[in-house]
Amino acid sequence: MFSHVMIGSNDIERSKAFYDAVLGTLGVGEPFRNTSATGHTRLFYRHEGNSFGVTEPIDGEASTCANGATIGFKCNSPEQVKQFHDTAVAHGGTSVEDPPGLREGSMGALHLAYVRDPDGHKLCALYRPK
Repeated sequence: MFSHVMIGSNDIERSKAFYDAVLGTLGVGEPFRNTSATGHTRLFYRHEGNSFGVTEPIDGEASTCANGATIGFKCNSPEQVKQFHDTAVAHGGTSVEDPPGLREGSMGALHLAYVRDPDGHKLCALYRPK
């Protein structure tokens, strides 16, 4: 359904350090660094046919996060959910909502962790048991 997800950053090098570490817990390698025609830096992380981008806003305004938006990352185990969370916090992210762990609800059992990146974007690490 999606071709990619792109978010803005007010400090692209800070975001690179954060996402290199956090996405590295999922096996994602170094991003492709691109400079747009307007001179703005963009980072593209590619993994298993998916793309996640981080960009300096091309309109020259400050990056802001979307109220109510969450970007979810699929994990392969409950341990990977916890590692994603702990790595995010260790690299400038903020833990939000409940601590990482099992949640029972209308969608069944899920292992979840929520963090905000240094620019305030809300991220979710999710593992759905089979």
